[in-house]
Amino acid sequence: MINIFKIFDSFKKTDEFILSNITSIRNGGAVFDYPFMMSLAPKDYAKYLCHAYYIKTGKKLNLKHPKTLNEKIQWLKIYDNQEIKSKLTDKVLVRDFIKDKIGDEYLKPVLWIGDKFDDIPFYTLPDSFIVKCNHGCKWQFIIKNKEKFLDNKKIFKYTKMVMDNWLIQSFFGYSDFETQYINIKPKIIIEKLLQDENEIPLDIEMLCFNGLPFYTSLRHNSNIITNILNSDIENESKVLENISKNFNFEFSSALKTANNLSKILAKDFKCVRIDWMLYKDKLYFVEMTFTPYSGYIFFSEKEEEIQCKLGKMINLKGN
Repeated sequence: MINIFKIFDSFKKTDEFILSNITSIRNGGAVFDYPFMMSLAPKDYAKYLCHAYYIKTGKKLNLKHPKTLNEKIQWLKIYDNQEIKSKLTDKVLVRDFIKDKIGDEYLKPVLWIGDKFDDIPFYTLPDSFIVKCNHGCKWQFIIKNKEKFLDNKKIFKYTKMVMDNWLIQSFFGYSDFETQYINIKPKIIIEKLLQDENEIPLDIEMLCFNGLPFYTSLRHNSNIITNILNSDIENESKVLENISKNFNFEFSSALKTANNLSKILAKDFKCVRIDWMLYKDKLYFVEMTFTPYSGYIFFSEKEEEIQCKLGKMINLKGN
Protein backbone atom coordinates (compact mmCIF):
# COMPACT_ATOMS: atom_id res chain seq x y z
CA MET A 1 0.00 0.00 0.00
CA ILE A 2 1.26 3.47 -0.84
CA ASN A 3 2.08 5.65 2.13
CA ILE A 4 2.00 9.14 0.68
CA PHE A 5 4.48 11.76 1.94
CA LYS A 6 6.37 9.53 4.35
CA ILE A 7 8.94 12.09 5.45
CA PHE A 8 12.00 11.40 7.56
CA ASP A 9 11.95 13.22 10.91
CA SER A 10 15.61 14.08 10.59
CA PHE A 11 18.06 14.79 7.79
CA LYS A 12 21.80 15.19 7.41
CA LYS A 13 23.40 18.58 7.71
CA THR A 14 23.40 20.71 4.58
CA ASP A 15 24.69 24.22 3.96
CA GLU A 16 23.43 27.13 6.04
CA PHE A 17 21.97 28.99 3.06
CA ILE A 18 19.62 26.12 2.30
CA LEU A 19 18.69 25.61 5.93
CA SER A 20 17.81 29.27 6.30
CA ASN A 21 15.17 28.91 3.57
CA ILE A 22 13.58 25.68 4.75
CA THR A 23 10.00 25.67 5.95
CA SER A 24 8.16 22.79 7.59
CA ILE A 25 8.51 19.53 5.66
CA ARG A 26 6.23 17.39 7.79
CA ASN A 27 3.08 16.02 6.20
CA GLY A 28 4.33 16.81 2.74
CA GLY A 29 5.01 20.50 3.23
CA ALA A 30 7.31 22.31 0.81
CA VAL A 31 10.97 22.55 1.75
CA PHE A 32 11.60 26.15 0.71
CA ASP A 33 9.40 29.12 1.55
CA TYR A 34 7.35 31.11 -0.97
CA PRO A 35 9.62 34.19 -1.40
CA PHE A 36 12.65 31.99 -1.98
CA MET A 37 10.86 29.78 -4.53
CA MET A 38 9.54 32.75 -6.47
CA SER A 39 12.99 34.39 -6.51
CA LEU A 40 14.66 31.45 -8.23
CA ALA A 41 15.61 31.54 -11.89
CA PRO A 42 14.50 28.49 -13.93
CA LYS A 43 18.13 27.51 -14.42
CA ASP A 44 18.38 26.94 -10.64
CA TYR A 45 15.31 24.74 -10.29
CA ALA A 46 17.17 21.46 -10.74
CA LYS A 47 19.82 22.36 -8.17
CA TYR A 48 17.36 23.22 -5.42
CA LEU A 49 15.02 20.39 -6.31
CA CYS A 50 17.93 18.04 -5.59
CA HIS A 51 18.44 19.73 -2.22
CA ALA A 52 14.73 19.45 -1.41
CA TYR A 53 14.62 15.79 -2.39
CA TYR A 54 17.60 14.97 -0.20
CA ILE A 55 16.13 16.82 2.77
CA LYS A 56 12.84 14.97 2.42
CA THR A 57 14.10 11.47 1.68
CA GLY A 58 17.72 11.29 2.79
CA LYS A 59 18.62 10.18 -0.76
CA LYS A 60 20.52 11.87 -3.56
CA LEU A 61 18.38 12.64 -6.59
CA ASN A 62 19.73 11.33 -9.89
CA LEU A 63 18.32 13.68 -12.53
CA LYS A 64 20.86 12.69 -15.20
CA HIS A 65 19.89 9.04 -15.17
CA PRO A 66 16.66 8.68 -13.17
CA LYS A 67 15.58 5.10 -12.54
CA THR A 68 12.98 4.99 -9.79
CA LEU A 69 9.37 6.14 -9.95
CA ASN A 70 10.06 9.09 -7.65
CA GLU A 71 13.20 10.11 -9.54
CA LYS A 72 11.37 10.13 -12.85
CA ILE A 73 8.52 12.23 -11.48
CA GLN A 74 11.12 14.73 -10.23
CA TRP A 75 12.72 14.73 -13.70
CA LEU A 76 9.34 15.41 -15.29
CA LYS A 77 8.88 18.48 -13.07
CA ILE A 78 11.94 20.18 -14.55
CA TYR A 79 12.40 18.79 -18.03
CA ASP A 80 8.91 17.98 -19.30
CA ASN A 81 7.02 21.17 -18.57
CA GLN A 82 4.94 21.31 -21.74
CA GLU A 83 2.54 24.21 -22.21
CA ILE A 84 -0.34 21.74 -22.48
CA LYS A 85 0.34 20.59 -18.92
CA SER A 86 -0.29 24.09 -17.57
CA LYS A 87 -3.52 24.26 -19.56
CA LEU A 88 -4.73 20.91 -18.22
CA THR A 89 -3.71 21.75 -14.65
CA ASP A 90 -5.89 24.88 -14.91
CA LYS A 91 -9.28 23.87 -13.48
CA VAL A 92 -11.05 26.18 -15.93
CA LEU A 93 -9.19 25.49 -19.19
CA VAL A 94 -9.10 21.72 -18.68
CA ARG A 95 -12.87 21.67 -19.16
CA ASP A 96 -12.51 22.42 -22.89
CA PHE A 97 -10.03 19.55 -23.23
CA ILE A 98 -12.40 17.12 -21.50
CA LYS A 99 -15.32 18.28 -23.62
CA ASP A 100 -13.34 17.78 -26.83
CA LYS A 101 -11.87 14.41 -25.86
CA ILE A 102 -14.67 12.54 -24.08
CA GLY A 103 -17.71 14.84 -23.93
CA ASP A 104 -19.10 17.40 -21.49
CA GLU A 105 -21.37 14.84 -19.79
CA TYR A 106 -18.39 13.98 -17.55
CA LEU A 107 -17.86 17.57 -16.38
CA LYS A 108 -19.04 18.70 -12.96
CA PRO A 109 -21.67 21.48 -13.17
CA VAL A 110 -20.11 24.96 -12.97
CA LEU A 111 -22.11 27.78 -11.42
CA TRP A 112 -19.80 30.75 -11.97
CA ILE A 113 -16.31 31.67 -13.20
CA GLY A 114 -14.69 35.05 -12.53
CA ASP A 115 -11.64 37.03 -11.51
CA LYS A 116 -12.60 38.55 -8.15
CA PHE A 117 -14.18 37.30 -4.94
CA ASP A 118 -16.16 40.55 -4.71
CA ASP A 119 -17.87 39.74 -8.02
CA ILE A 120 -19.31 36.40 -6.88
CA PRO A 121 -23.14 36.52 -7.19
CA PHE A 122 -23.79 34.69 -3.93
CA TYR A 123 -27.50 35.38 -3.88
CA THR A 124 -28.00 33.58 -7.19
CA LEU A 125 -26.08 30.50 -6.06
CA PRO A 126 -27.70 27.38 -4.59
CA ASP A 127 -27.54 26.60 -0.89
CA SER A 128 -24.38 24.48 -1.25
CA PHE A 129 -21.37 24.77 -3.56
CA ILE A 130 -17.57 24.69 -3.76
CA VAL A 131 -15.63 27.90 -4.39
CA LYS A 132 -12.06 27.30 -5.52
CA CYS A 133 -9.10 28.78 -7.34
CA ASN A 134 -8.21 27.28 -10.70
CA HIS A 135 -4.45 27.50 -10.25
CA GLY A 136 -3.73 25.57 -7.04
CA CYS A 137 -4.16 22.30 -5.22
CA LYS A 138 -6.82 22.20 -2.49
CA TRP A 139 -7.25 25.96 -2.71
CA GLN A 140 -10.98 25.78 -2.06
CA PHE A 141 -13.81 26.25 0.42
CA ILE A 142 -16.81 23.94 0.69
CA ILE A 143 -19.99 25.87 1.48
CA LYS A 144 -22.71 23.54 2.75
CA ASN A 145 -25.13 26.21 3.96
CA LYS A 146 -25.04 29.49 2.06
CA GLU A 147 -27.32 31.35 4.46
CA LYS A 148 -25.17 30.55 7.49
CA PHE A 149 -22.03 31.37 5.52
CA LEU A 150 -23.30 34.80 4.47
CA ASP A 151 -24.64 35.59 7.94
CA ASN A 152 -21.38 34.74 9.68
CA LYS A 153 -19.38 37.88 8.93
CA LYS A 154 -16.22 36.53 10.53
CA ILE A 155 -16.14 33.39 8.38
CA PHE A 156 -17.14 35.32 5.26
CA LYS A 157 -14.38 37.88 5.83
CA TYR A 158 -11.82 35.13 6.43
CA THR A 159 -12.84 33.30 3.24
CA LYS A 160 -12.54 36.49 1.21
CA MET A 161 -9.13 37.27 2.71
CA VAL A 162 -7.77 33.81 1.89
CA MET A 163 -9.22 33.74 -1.61
CA ASP A 164 -7.91 37.24 -2.39
CA ASN A 165 -4.48 36.14 -1.19
CA TRP A 166 -4.52 33.01 -3.36
CA LEU A 167 -5.48 35.06 -6.41
CA ILE A 168 -2.27 37.11 -6.25
CA GLN A 169 0.00 34.13 -5.67
CA SER A 170 1.39 31.27 -7.72
CA PHE A 171 0.91 27.76 -6.35
CA PHE A 172 4.38 26.99 -7.71
CA GLY A 173 5.82 28.93 -4.79
CA TYR A 174 4.26 26.49 -2.34
CA SER A 175 5.01 23.35 -4.29
CA ASP A 176 8.13 21.26 -4.69
CA PHE A 177 9.04 22.70 -8.11
CA GLU A 178 5.83 21.66 -9.87
CA THR A 179 6.45 23.94 -12.83
CA GLN A 180 3.09 23.28 -14.52
CA TYR A 181 1.55 25.78 -12.07
CA ILE A 182 3.74 28.74 -13.06
CA ASN A 183 1.85 30.15 -16.04
CA ILE A 184 -1.76 29.64 -14.97
CA LYS A 185 -3.81 32.85 -14.88
CA PRO A 186 -5.66 32.90 -11.51
CA LYS A 187 -9.44 32.69 -11.56
CA ILE A 188 -12.27 31.64 -9.26
CA ILE A 189 -14.47 28.74 -10.27
CA ILE A 190 -17.60 27.76 -8.37
CA GLU A 191 -18.90 24.22 -8.79
CA LYS A 192 -22.03 22.47 -7.65
CA LEU A 193 -21.38 20.48 -4.46
CA LEU A 194 -21.79 16.83 -5.39
CA GLN A 195 -22.38 15.53 -1.90
CA ASP A 196 -25.27 15.24 0.52
CA GLU A 197 -26.15 13.72 3.89
CA ASN A 198 -27.20 10.45 2.29
CA GLU A 199 -24.37 9.91 -0.13
CA ILE A 200 -20.67 10.73 -0.15
CA PRO A 201 -18.99 10.32 -3.57
CA LEU A 202 -16.59 7.50 -4.37
CA ASP A 203 -13.21 8.85 -5.52
CA ILE A 204 -11.31 7.00 -8.25
CA GLU A 205 -7.64 7.86 -8.80
CA MET A 206 -5.98 6.29 -11.85
CA LEU A 207 -2.19 6.48 -12.20
CA CYS A 208 -1.19 6.28 -15.86
CA PHE A 209 2.23 5.59 -17.38
CA ASN A 210 2.96 6.39 -21.04
CA GLY A 211 -0.71 6.71 -21.87
CA LEU A 212 -1.98 3.59 -20.12
CA PRO A 213 -3.76 3.35 -16.75
CA PHE A 214 -1.74 1.11 -14.47
CA TYR A 215 -2.89 1.50 -10.89
CA THR A 216 -6.13 2.68 -9.27
CA SER A 217 -6.96 3.77 -5.74
CA LEU A 218 -10.58 3.83 -4.58
CA ARG A 219 -11.36 6.25 -1.78
CA HIS A 220 -14.50 6.97 0.19
CA ASN A 221 -14.66 9.97 2.51
CA SER A 222 -10.86 10.35 2.06
CA ASN A 223 -10.22 6.78 3.24
CA ILE A 224 -8.62 4.21 0.93
CA ILE A 225 -10.97 1.30 0.27
CA THR A 226 -8.64 -0.67 -1.95
CA ASN A 227 -5.88 -0.42 -4.53
CA ILE A 228 -6.31 -2.18 -7.86
CA LEU A 229 -4.05 -2.99 -10.80
CA ASN A 230 -5.87 -1.76 -13.89
CA SER A 231 -5.13 -5.05 -15.61
CA ASP A 232 -7.55 -6.61 -13.09
CA ILE A 233 -10.42 -4.18 -13.68
CA GLU A 234 -12.05 -6.42 -16.29
CA ASN A 235 -12.02 -9.24 -13.74
CA GLU A 236 -14.93 -7.95 -11.69
CA SER A 237 -14.89 -10.76 -9.12
CA LYS A 238 -11.22 -10.15 -8.33
CA VAL A 239 -11.89 -6.45 -7.77
CA LEU A 240 -14.95 -7.01 -5.63
CA GLU A 241 -13.20 -9.45 -3.32
CA ASN A 242 -10.81 -6.64 -2.40
CA ILE A 243 -13.65 -4.41 -1.25
CA SER A 244 -14.63 -4.35 2.40
CA LYS A 245 -18.05 -5.83 3.12
CA ASN A 246 -18.87 -2.58 4.88
CA PHE A 247 -19.20 -0.89 1.49
CA ASN A 248 -21.85 -1.66 -1.08
CA PHE A 249 -21.00 0.29 -4.20
CA GLU A 250 -22.41 -0.44 -7.63
CA PHE A 251 -19.29 0.84 -9.33
CA SER A 252 -17.90 -1.94 -11.53
CA SER A 253 -19.34 -0.42 -14.73
CA ALA A 254 -18.15 3.09 -13.79
CA LEU A 255 -14.69 1.74 -13.00
CA LYS A 256 -14.42 0.18 -16.45
CA THR A 257 -15.65 3.42 -18.03
CA ALA A 258 -13.11 5.48 -16.07
CA ASN A 259 -10.37 3.08 -17.16
CA ASN A 260 -11.29 3.43 -20.85
CA LEU A 261 -11.68 7.21 -20.66
CA SER A 262 -8.36 7.56 -18.83
CA LYS A 263 -6.65 5.87 -21.76
CA ILE A 264 -7.97 8.62 -24.02
CA LEU A 265 -6.97 11.46 -21.70
CA ALA A 266 -3.54 10.06 -20.80
CA LYS A 267 -2.58 9.16 -24.37
CA ASP A 268 0.08 11.84 -24.89
CA PHE A 269 1.64 11.93 -21.43
CA LYS A 270 4.47 10.03 -19.80
CA CYS A 271 2.92 10.16 -16.35
CA VAL A 272 -0.41 11.51 -15.15
CA ARG A 273 -2.91 10.69 -12.44
CA ILE A 274 -6.50 11.11 -13.58
CA ASP A 275 -9.09 11.51 -10.85
CA TRP A 276 -12.79 10.70 -11.12
CA MET A 277 -15.80 10.93 -8.87
CA LEU A 278 -18.79 8.59 -8.77
CA TYR A 279 -21.89 10.28 -7.37
CA LYS A 280 -25.41 8.89 -7.60
CA ASP A 281 -24.21 6.35 -10.18
CA LYS A 282 -22.84 9.10 -12.45
CA LEU A 283 -19.14 9.42 -13.28
CA TYR A 284 -17.51 12.87 -13.20
CA PHE A 285 -14.01 14.01 -14.17
CA VAL A 286 -12.15 15.74 -11.32
CA GLU A 287 -8.61 16.64 -12.39
CA MET A 288 -5.36 15.64 -14.08
CA THR A 289 -2.22 15.63 -11.93
CA PHE A 290 1.08 15.50 -13.80
CA THR A 291 3.39 15.13 -10.81
CA PRO A 292 1.44 12.68 -8.59
CA TYR A 293 2.06 13.25 -4.88
CA SER A 294 4.87 15.56 -6.02
CA GLY A 295 7.08 12.53 -6.61
CA TYR A 296 7.19 11.43 -2.97
CA ILE A 297 5.51 8.03 -3.18
CA PHE A 298 6.61 5.42 -0.68
CA PHE A 299 5.80 1.77 -0.15
CA SER A 300 5.62 -0.12 3.12
CA GLU A 301 7.51 -3.13 1.74
CA LYS A 302 10.17 -3.79 -0.93
CA GLU A 303 10.63 -0.05 -1.45
CA GLU A 304 13.60 -0.10 -3.84
CA GLU A 305 12.32 -3.06 -5.82
CA ILE A 306 8.91 -1.52 -6.44
CA GLN A 307 10.34 1.93 -7.11
CA CYS A 308 12.63 0.57 -9.84
CA LYS A 309 9.95 -1.65 -11.32
CA LEU A 310 7.49 1.24 -11.63
CA GLY A 311 10.24 3.57 -12.81
CA LYS A 312 10.89 1.28 -15.79
CA MET A 313 7.30 1.78 -16.88
CA ILE A 314 7.87 5.50 -17.54
CA ASN A 315 9.66 6.09 -20.82
CA LEU A 316 11.16 9.57 -20.59
CA LYS A 317 12.16 9.57 -24.27
CA GLY A 318 8.58 9.43 -25.46
CA ASN A 319 5.37 7.43 -25.38
